[in-house]
Amino acid sequence: MRQTTFAKPGTVEKSWRIVDAEGERLGRLSTRIATVLMGKHRPEYTAHIDTGDFVIVTNAEKIELSGNKAAQKLKVRYSGYPGGLKAETYASLIERRPEFVIEDAVRRMLPKGRLGRAMLKKLKVYKGSEHPHSAQQPIALDA
Repeated sequence: MRQTTFAKPGTVEKSWRIVDAEGERLGRLSTRIATVLMGKHRPEYTAHIDTGDFVIVTNAEKIELSGNKAAQKLKVRYSGYPGGLKAETYASLIERRPEFVIEDAVRRMLPKGRLGRAMLKKLKVYKGSEHPHSAQQPIALDA
């Protein structure tokens, strides 16, 4: 008799993964990270349970965008007040806050709501090649 097994909260062993963003495309890297954060790489994936692993991203400032996106694509935000629309190119955003670019791309790929916010807390993005998580012995995120 075949039975579908559902993961129970707290029974899933979470591991730590590390990925170097140097020379990687933003979208391609973000989809790989989102898949691991959700736990879709595991056979015991359950949609309503956080079965994903922790992900550490290093060298966030060396991420690439294809074509002319860095110069032409805009990150737009609105304060809600008249005249409160602010736009910034991705090139200046990567220069100013490279961690945000990766976090924002991954956040938009995760489920919306309480579960997605819990998954996003497992993403650690760092500007340089140094990170404080060496004690967790992270495994390289396979390509």
